[in-house]
Formats: sequence, structure tokens, C-alpha cells
Amino acid sequence: MRLVSCVVLLVFAATLSAACGGGSSDDAAAAAPTTAVAPATMEAPVSTEAPVEAEPAKPKLPKRLGSGEPVTFAFGGDVMFEEPIRSYLSEPASVFAPIRGVLRRADVAMVNLETAVTERGTPTPNKEYLFRAPASAFDALRRGGIDVVTVANNHGMDYGAQGLEDTLRAAKRKDVPVVGGGRSEAQAFRPWRTTVNGQRIAVIGATQVIDEEFLSWWEARGRQAGVASAKYDMEDRLVQQVVRVRRNSDTVVVYLHWGQELESCPLDRQVSLAKRLVRAGADIIVGSHAHILLGGGMLGRAFVDYGLGNFVFYTGGGIAAQTGVVEVTATGRRIDGYRFVPATISGGRPEPVTGSAKAARIAEWNALRDCTGLDR
Repeated sequence: MRLVSCVVLLVFAATLSAACGGGSSDDAAAAAPTTAVAPATMEAPVSTEAPVEAEPAKPKLPKRLGSGEPVTFAFGGDVMFEEPIRSYLSEPASVFAPIRGVLRRADVAMVNLETAVTERGTPTPNKEYLFRAPASAFDALRRGGIDVVTVANNHGMDYGAQGLEDTLRAAKRKDVPVVGGGRSEAQAFRPWRTTVNGQRIAVIGATQVIDEEFLSWWEARGRQAGVASAKYDMEDRLVQQVVRVRRNSDTVVVYLHWGQELESCPLDRQVSLAKRLVRAGADIIVGSHAHILLGGGMLGRAFVDYGLGNFVFYTGGGIAAQTGVVEVTATGRRIDGYRFVPATISGGRPEPVTGSAKAARIAEWNALRDCTGLDR
């Protein structure tokens, strides 16, 4: 009976404290039983100390904004180092020199490395175009302000598994992160992760373009080395990877090799894949392969660009020489804005367009959106 009485008294004391402004019921329950509780009529003691001004609480940001700080991305298209570009590698910093300022002002700059970086390997038989480059290619990329490259394309395995292995080793040695290729399926689909302004960034590379006759040994499957494929059943693999990466990332980027050469509008399979990736959690989706520019814009809350064109590439001029950098600013999952910085390939290198020609090229790029189904 005495135990019951004690419990009743404790409950009464807690209730009385709450009624007198002593805090929440959680605070009362946490108080020690021996703490005296002043009667309701007793005046509170007067403090002689100056009140301490509490720091204002930071507003709680929606989860999709991450840290609440913006991050700017810069994307360029296809990069290779055949002639006339190869000669620039004697001074690696010269390759991206004309457009380096645009790339370096971004927090994260990315291109498609469309070549094997190797001096060994067996050339893929019956393939019309084979690209390879020396390890100094990575010096050029790093000095040009490139932060990460994808090798998921139809040239990443031009010199077989040996060529891909050399590419990965050279990239590590030169401190240039690579996505989209690996010594196994898991490694090929592994994202590159970095933190910028408190935002957790994840970048994935994959390709929808692999010649059918090479598919069985170019795709990274299980423990087989190769490139990350988004063809046929491997499209599901890419979507699943985005779902996984989404869980612990603030901004998810997918760089794809996709589309049809010289086709200025996206294919149905591009549009379908873009929608699937957005539903899976991708925030920014960009790609290349067509050797010309395609349109970019908003797909729901995500940014999509269907074709970045050539970037550092040999070209005979015309529309294949029209290139540029697509800049996207994101705060976590929110796309704050994007813009196109036009350039023209001259001597294999992109040179920014200035003056009245710049405005005309931006207008042309915006017009490419008309057949994409994307919003401005």
C-alpha cells in the first residue's frame, strides 16, 4: 500500500510541475524524485544574471535539398585524342585551354572519354573505328578542369579487356575518376561519389550503344570486365542501381551513351529510359553519341539533355563542329537552373562562341528542345 501511495505522490508532483510552467511531461518524468517542487503560490526566485540570448534555430530543410547549398555541374560531350588532337598532348594543358575557364568554374565537370587509354591490347576485329590514346590523355583531362569521366561507350573496349584494364590503371595513376567501366559488373556500375558544399553527389555512367556482335564480351556481367550496359535486360540493372544510389545521395547524375548518329531528335528508347531513370530517382541525366547536339530541358523535376555532341574530336565542320558546355545548378534534388555555353570545334578543340553569334547559337540550342517532349 505504501508503494502505491509513493507512486501516486510522484505522479501528482509531475502534474503540478507541468501546471506551474515547469516544462513538458517528458521533462517532469526525467526529473529526479528528490527534486523539490515549489507550491503553485510560491514566487519564482529572481535571477541576478543577464539572460543568455539563444542562437536562432536553423530552419529544417526539406530532405530533397540536402545541405541547402547549390552545386554547379558542367557537362561536355565526346572526347578522343586521335589526330589532330594527339599532337596537343605534348603540352597536355593546351587541349582544353580555350574552354578551361568554363569547365573550372563548375563544382563538378564531366565528359565522355570515348577512347581506350592503352598502348596494348587486341583491336576489336571488324570494327571500323578504333580509338586509343596515351596516358597523357588523363593529364590533359585533369589540367582542363575535368573532375570525372565515363568510359561507358562504344569505344571503351576497342582494345579488349587489356585495353580497359590499362585505362583504369592509368586513370588511377593520374588521379582522374572513371565511371561506366570496370573489372566486374559491380565495379562498372559503381558510382563516383564526392561531397560538394555539404551535398552528397553520385555519378553513374552507362551505355545503350554497343555493336550487337561485340555485346557478349563488351558488357560487364558478373565477374566479366567490360562497360556498364543499358541494353535489353541491363537497362533494369541501371534503373536498380539508381534506386540504390538514391538512398544515400543528395544529387544523382546519370551520364549515358545513347541515341542515333546524326539524328537530332531522341529515339523512343531514350525517352523511355529517361522517364524510368527519373522515376528511379535520377536528378540529372545527360548523354552523347550522336556527334551533334540534341535538346535539353526539364522532365518533371529532373533535368535531361539527350545529346551533348562532340567536344574534343576531329570534325570536318558543319553541325558536327557545333558543341558547347551544358551547365546545371542543383540544390539537392531541386534543379535551380541550367544554361548552354556554345562553342565551336576548331582543330579538334572546343572554342567558346562570343558576340552576336553566341546569342544565335543559344537560340538554336533552345529550339532543339521542340522534338524532345521536355519543358523549358
